[in-house]
Amino acid sequence: MRYFIEVSYKGTNYSGFQVQANANSVQSEVEKALGTFYRQPFSCTGSSRTDSGVHAFQNFFHADTDLNLEAKHVYNINSILPDDIVIRGFHRVRAEAHCRFDAIWREYEYFIFREKDPFLDDRAYYYPYALDGDLLNEAAALIKEYRDFSAFSKRNTQVKSFTCEIMESGWSLDGGTWKYRVRANRFLRGMVRGLVGTMLQVGRGKNSIDEFRKIIESGDATRADFSVPGRGLFLVRVEYPVGILG
Repeated sequence: MRYFIEVSYKGTNYSGFQVQANANSVQSEVEKALGTFYRQPFSCTGSSRTDSGVHAFQNFFHADTDLNLEAKHVYNINSILPDDIVIRGFHRVRAEAHCRFDAIWREYEYFIFREKDPFLDDRAYYYPYALDGDLLNEAAALIKEYRDFSAFSKRNTQVKSFTCEIMESGWSLDGGTWKYRVRANRFLRGMVRGLVGTMLQVGRGKNSIDEFRKIIESGDATRADFSVPGRGLFLVRVEYPVGILG
């Protein structure tokens, strides 16, 4: 039987979502907790490979097992997991369902705060510079005109295509906190951080909208700014076709 396992986590203490040699990951902690509770090894496949320090309100694994993964077990397994990872639920799915390839869109949010705040430091990016919201949103809207995001992909990746369909892209200001929201059918490695970092240069007046357009069209990742840290980035939602989660 195949199950989708819905999780949330604070990524501060992890090298990323996916299992890595000689580094702690969200996946390794989830597999270890499942194995401890059910007393057999678990191997999970992840839907979105968030980087080191990146958080998730919602992400998914899938796993195959001959056991019944029941809602009543969630509390016990969460007691085994570290405090910064929680299983939200189990979803029995058809045998061929795939948590990564069946996703129809994903949504990310990136948070920036301008006044020093120790309670936000591990969940947002401290960026104490004046930003022009109109320019930020003009740049964000421009992104939706394009499908080739080669310029915003880290080069040590195995993807065959750099094409993404952007469905939503925009900035908002709530008090002293800026939030960038982006929704797309897929994302490339480092893409959201590259977009955010490069748009911040526009918002500060260091690059013009025309220069931003040229960076997109160049396909040259050396011209984008990937310097913003992972701690401000959240995977908010992974959406699947109606009925896939049961």
